[in-house]
Amino acid sequence: MIRTVAETGSTNADMLALAQAGASEGSWLRAERQTGGKGRQGRVWESPAGNFYASTLVRLRPTDPPPATLALVAAVALEEAVGVFLPGRAQLKWPNDLLIDGAKLSGILLERVGDAVVIGIGVNLAHAPDLPDRPAISLAAQGAPAGPATFADVLAEAFSRWLNRWRGEGLDPIRHRWLAAAHPTGTALTANLPDGETIDGLFDGLSHDGALILRLASGERRVIHAGDVFLI
Repeated sequence: MIRTVAETGSTNADMLALAQAGASEGSWLRAERQTGGKGRQGRVWESPAGNFYASTLVRLRPTDPPPATLALVAAVALEEAVGVFLPGRAQLKWPNDLLIDGAKLSGILLERVGDAVVIGIGVNLAHAPDLPDRPAISLAAQGAPAGPATFADVLAEAFSRWLNRWRGEGLDPIRHRWLAAAHPTGTALTANLPDGETIDGLFDGLSHDGALILRLASGERRVIHAGDVFLI
């Protein structure tokens, strides 16, 4: 079920509260506008009307793959949904960005409370914000208009399908689909790690648990589990 509100502070914050109150898996909350939207690492997420802002809820089960890999589930579902409106143009970038021609189209934010993982997704459908550290792009600017309500229906269906595969088949099919939709092996990347270290290398795939692998100039393969990654 997708519930839509005209305005809220943050759909993720609202969904976290709903999760604590017992909301069921599969619930979606979409806002026409957010006044306190946020991205990864506490960044402000600009939220003008016309773009897509929504959060959904997954209730973890003991047999599920690692919860952090839900970011890959959300990413492949999002890439598929965008492809309905703009086929073959969007590429995934680790950990959870969708790009068009190297510019940011969307973002994904995972937060957890108890056995619930809340997944927030924002997509630039009509407007692209001015970001301080990277270019941004919208679907409308690519001649692919998509209304937020219609996009919500497409995304919710795709996410449900990929979530079922994650549960039933494990991470491997999700990982393979992610790699098929990502920038090519050998793409030059720079990774800013949580401890302040910066690493440059070439994209060399994902580990079995979904971590980023970079091949350094020395030939070493470095596995990265957290960080901000940029195309060079």
